[in-house]
Amino acid sequence: MVKLLTDTVTFKHKALQWAATFDVACYLDSNNFKDAYSKFDLLIAAGAKDQLTANAGSAFEQLATFREAHPGWITGFFSYDLKNEVEDVFSANPDQIELPDLHFFAPLHLIMVRGNEVEILSDNADHILIAIEQQIEIKPPAGQISLNQRFSKQQYIDTANKIKEHITRGDIYVTNFCQEFYAEEVKIDPAAVFAELNRTSPKPFAAFYKWHNTYALCASPERFLAKRDNKLISQPIKGTAPRGKNAEEDEALKHTLRNHTKEQQENVMIVDLVRNDLTRSAKQGTVKTKELFGIYSFQQVHQMISTVVCELDPAVSAVEAVRNTFPMGSMTGAPKIRAMQLMEQYERTERGLYSGAIGYFSPDNDFDFNVVIRTLLYNADSGYLSFQAGSAITYHADAKQEYQECLLKAKAVLEVLGND
Repeated sequence: MVKLLTDTVTFKHKALQWAATFDVACYLDSNNFKDAYSKFDLLIAAGAKDQLTANAGSAFEQLATFREAHPGWITGFFSYDLKNEVEDVFSANPDQIELPDLHFFAPLHLIMVRGNEVEILSDNADHILIAIEQQIEIKPPAGQISLNQRFSKQQYIDTANKIKEHITRGDIYVTNFCQEFYAEEVKIDPAAVFAELNRTSPKPFAAFYKWHNTYALCASPERFLAKRDNKLISQPIKGTAPRGKNAEEDEALKHTLRNHTKEQQENVMIVDLVRNDLTRSAKQGTVKTKELFGIYSFQQVHQMISTVVCELDPAVSAVEAVRNTFPMGSMTGAPKIRAMQLMEQYERTERGLYSGAIGYFSPDNDFDFNVVIRTLLYNADSGYLSFQAGSAITYHADAKQEYQECLLKAKAVLEVLGND
């Protein structure tokens, strides 16, 4: 069923409310950031014909079997701790959110919006439209949620400097050091908080994901990996600057970011890592850096984004292509395994879905997955609310500045929770 929308914004808000009534739901919003690889403006999957829940061990193998059984649309997530299946590493830090390492489902109902056109794939499309239209408009969240931090400012700085000692010794070149902000025994309306986050900080890879009573509210600017026909595309982000108070200041900040030695170094190190990861799935000689040090502007920040592409080896399946590059280099560091080991040592919270990926496989066997950053995770049963922010630590990194970068990345989430 295809229908023209007269008010796309209202439809999106009401469709979010409708999707949130199901036990499992995935809502992927590009916020009109169209690029050469976009397939839709909005994708909603709600309800499960069948679903797969798995933890590290044989999760990718189970997903391959699930994908063979469901060659149409499936949506889902990969948690960062699937690293323990891909490499010889482990996770021992506390996890309060309690999501599985992997979840995918074949949806009962699928909705796609392109421009002002909505397409509904369901056995009861007319009923769905009526149910969406009957939803009450989402009200913005009210009040303030007080947050705790796993690291004080000084503890973060001291730890970042310890990590720099590993870089000086040559253990690693760059890593992503993350800290958690959290609240306990709180009650929120996840759909309302996500809608406000998406309004405050619209990003091209925004996602609302519900797994029973656990939620991910994601305002991600970063694509982890996409497949389009026989091409793989990865777009790592490394390099962040604040927005200016006016156009002139904005341009100056962009210029500084584009030419900042430390930001370029961390970006190119991760580009090299991504290129290496893609060789596991690529036709020989096809891995290319399509764009290096691109500067892209969002509501709160400017980001340095590079694009790496390759042609997929026909012998490598779509699921294998994801596994071969997971976890994404922008959230690990280089060398990848040692960086992950050290962050397990120095961080104080299991990352879980943070630093993982949310997205879809489509009937043409394409896929697109984001990087789960700028994301609130919420367990409604326990009332535990969490988000993490990280910064790249390199030889030239200033620990105090990296702490401020974490706060800059957390700015939109803090505002939505009433912490201006």
